[in-house]
Amino acid sequence: MDMLTNAAQVAINFILSLSLWDVLDILVIAYLVYRLLQLVRRTNTSRLLKGVLVVLLALWLSYGRLRALNYLLGHIVDIGILALLILFQPEIRRVLEQVGSSRFNVLDIFAKPQLDRKVLETAISQTVQACGDMSRSRTGALIVFERHIQLDEVLRSGTKLDAEVSSELLKNIFFVKAPMHDGAAIIRDGRVLGAGCMLPLSRNVNLSRDLGMRHRAGIGMSENSDAVVVLVSEETGTISVAVGGMLKRHLMTETLEQLLRNELLPSAEEDSESKPKKVNLLGLLPKVKKDGENKDE
Repeated sequence: MDMLTNAAQVAINFILSLSLWDVLDILVIAYLVYRLLQLVRRTNTSRLLKGVLVVLLALWLSYGRLRALNYLLGHIVDIGILALLILFQPEIRRVLEQVGSSRFNVLDIFAKPQLDRKVLETAISQTVQACGDMSRSRTGALIVFERHIQLDEVLRSGTKLDAEVSSELLKNIFFVKAPMHDGAAIIRDGRVLGAGCMLPLSRNVNLSRDLGMRHRAGIGMSENSDAVVVLVSEETGTISVAVGGMLKRHLMTETLEQLLRNELLPSAEEDSESKPKKVNLLGLLPKVKKDGENKDE
């Protein structure tokens, strides 16, 4: 009890000793750290940040005890600072460009753009319509809906666009004789930002051998980001969706639309408390079949 009393007294004395400027200083730093964490989450650098924290923790624990390890980690940290500047070059460049802009706003550096629910709903319905038509004509398609993690590197590998999502546009992109039909279309905030983009292949060795390159690329994209990937098989016309490294196949257009709405619109629901909780269709659909099924690609 004495220890708790002393700790409480120390905390009270510390709070009373703070001035208005000290409180403001703490709030500003806390806000910047919060926005920085949001930026890390959107740019898929959380795993890299965890690795940096592990190295710094090991450096602190080895200080004064494990001299050789501390010496080695110290030099790694010195070199790592330059490496981090190279790795985060796109993000640093974006911040500096905003600083030099005449319309610069400090809050815009880390601010997340507000999503228009109606635009997203239109994009979903148009995508479902296009996938239904491409499924009947057996036209291969690979459509990526970006969520929190930005896919700027993937966009650089394809052709940049900036157009509203429409069924006609998607069908023209994936038309068999179109120059961009082999790559993926990237949709951000209800707009097609790129097409013909190259996606990373999945490293999952347990995938069925019947899955072709298109499906492996879609699964790989869902493994490396939080994106929702829609696929249409060129061989069978089967519609599939990859989320979190898990592929769901043989979807009807109605199921596809409901799944996309559940995955892309949960945060935009204004009256979620008054409506029944949405069912996660990913848990109700059959998983990827192993060997012995018809080849999709």
